[in-house]
Amino acid sequence: MPRVFQALDIEKEEKEIKRDYLDRHMPHVICADEAKRGEKFVVKVRIGEDYPHPDEYDHSISLIQLWNRETLLAEARYTPGVYGNLPAHVEVDFHIVAPDVSMNLSAMSVCSKHGLWQSEEKPVKVV
Repeated sequence: MPRVFQALDIEKEEKEIKRDYLDRHMPHVICADEAKRGEKFVVKVRIGEDYPHPDEYDHSISLIQLWNRETLLAEARYTPGVYGNLPAHVEVDFHIVAPDVSMNLSAMSVCSKHGLWQSEEKPVKVV
């Protein structure tokens, strides 16, 4: 079982010291707080906020997944160099149909050098 990195696992003082390292790897779920039942809903997953991630042969983001609790909703795979071998904020828009119940969305990403990373949960009310 791979180790999953989360910002919650790291003490506040250590977070500030490793801020660039954490930011380069942490996925973020970006979407509205509400979705209409049965309608298409856009969810953006972005890696990092301030610091771009490398896009090199031996160090790149290879996978982004979107989850609703324990259910995998969508995933995108990347090949090293897809961002021109330049550091970038890797991001993807997933278009999903809102279910009948509210969602707790989270994202996971895989760095080819630093492993598996999980976002904080984003609650979405379905109306």
